[in-house]
Amino acid sequence: MIATTPRPLVGLSACSKQIDEAPYHAIGDKYLRAVDEAAGLLPVVFPAFGEALDVNALLDGLSGLVLTGSPSNVHPQHYEQTESDQHAPFDEARDGSTLALIPAALERGLPIFAICRGMQELNVALGGSLCPAVHLLPGHLDHRRPETPDPDIQYAPRHPIEIDPDGLLATLLPEGDKSIEVNSLHHQAIDRLAQDLKIEARAPDGTIEAVRYGKGKSFAVGVQWHPEYKATENPVSRALFRAFARAVRHYAAGRYRL
Repeated sequence: MIATTPRPLVGLSACSKQIDEAPYHAIGDKYLRAVDEAAGLLPVVFPAFGEALDVNALLDGLSGLVLTGSPSNVHPQHYEQTESDQHAPFDEARDGSTLALIPAALERGLPIFAICRGMQELNVALGGSLCPAVHLLPGHLDHRRPETPDPDIQYAPRHPIEIDPDGLLATLLPEGDKSIEVNSLHHQAIDRLAQDLKIEARAPDGTIEAVRYGKGKSFAVGVQWHPEYKATENPVSRALFRAFARAVRHYAAGRYRL
């Protein structure tokens, strides 16, 4: 018998910021609303405490994990590259939290939805590397955020992606949506793919746009675009967050068995 369950708790990664010379832990409103409204889950923010974060205690209370996007980038020391202006800006406190959290979450089978920087964190945490400036590569698109204050333009579709017809993503999206248009607000991208990740989609220039964890049965999906923006209004975004929600509820179900 299964008792009535509360909405499962999902942890979302915060960034470490300085605002008016004071330290803050910050997260975009759109991520919280997407988890609440598109996934029907209860979002909670975990801090960028770096190595001081009690990873196991945090995971004990969660049924899912969303690795959010950010203007900052994973520091190249974590994938054996030398720091340069192209790699910046950094948030090393966040690195210390998320890069430790990811392997521990995967070991537990905790569902993970990784977005933009979050997908890059997933790749680095599993041994992959990043390209610091995709737009400087010959024959590549400019994937950077459009220079406009209008978020509807910033997050508007920019380019198509080709989805692996035999991959997980193809089974999650609305029927027939095997080539879709996505937004693009990043200047870094996956370079060397981590051994335990599988490519789910690419941009026309070859940039990896979606991955999944290929080891075990846990739901761990990363996308380079931003499905969290007005997630309830986009059928692809809704499908992704609902798939994540199914995995979270399945994981959480065992917690409430009598």
